[in-house]
Amino acid sequence: MTYEVADDAIRLDVFLSRESGASRSAVSNAVGELGAVVNGIRRFKSGFELRSGDVVEFELPEPRTLEVEAADIPLDIVFQDENFVVVNKPQGMVVHQAGSYRASDTLVNALLFNVDNLSSINGVIRPGIVHRLDKDTSGLLVVAKNDEAHRNLAAQIEKKTARRIYYALVDGNVKEDEGTVDAPIARSKRDRKKMAVDENGRRAVTHYRVLERFGKYTLVRFELETGRTHQIRVHAAYIHHPVVGDAVYGGSTALYSAGQLLHAKELELDSPTTGERVRFECPLPDYFTAVLEKLRRENGTA
Repeated sequence: MTYEVADDAIRLDVFLSRESGASRSAVSNAVGELGAVVNGIRRFKSGFELRSGDVVEFELPEPRTLEVEAADIPLDIVFQDENFVVVNKPQGMVVHQAGSYRASDTLVNALLFNVDNLSSINGVIRPGIVHRLDKDTSGLLVVAKNDEAHRNLAAQIEKKTARRIYYALVDGNVKEDEGTVDAPIARSKRDRKKMAVDENGRRAVTHYRVLERFGKYTLVRFELETGRTHQIRVHAAYIHHPVVGDAVYGGSTALYSAGQLLHAKELELDSPTTGERVRFECPLPDYFTAVLEKLRRENGTA
């Protein structure tokens, strides 16, 4: 396909994603592997800056046959129709293979066994995956069954019309009943496996509201306005109330040590099937509830 650029100073991947309807990550991968021809010169950097009047030639590669194998892993399917699926991911499950991580027990392996179709936009490794949850974060995640539904759902997340609400137990007594953390996030300069608040990072906004206080701990409702990697975990640590069990970002592990007590509890979006607003909710996992009940007994509020 040939495209003519009308904007000035726009990134190659941003432009091609908009024009082709493919995700930015899919475009970036294709540009890095095959390149895009700009004014007769093949470019391989997705951040290449286009100018008004530039002519771009670009073709997305045909989807490859899925190479990730299906695995008979039980999956808690909250909702499913012909276009999308909502699942309740358990703590400890990785969403998809990444980098050197090659396992057969990811959410994608389970989806390939339990769901009849998955979108191809994110390629072989991440079919159907519109957004992610960290390995040790449990809860609701939406998956696309075809490319049209994938574009629809991804656009809702990008435009912030989809609502994602999490419950977390954090360290310390959060004094304010509610508030907003507006602090940019980037890859940590000290540890590339972590994220950090960085003035040069991408804008990240998290709203929070206290649900219950336990003296040394607080149950908090978090709502994402943006969706940066590890956003709630980073912002919770930034306000000096890291998520319990999150040793990576300074959370205590005396009360719970198997991973962060962070659960994606509510999901609200426009159905790509009917256009109607739909809302999904799943209860806190048993281990999370057990910790809360223990705290209530100790505080005399059970």
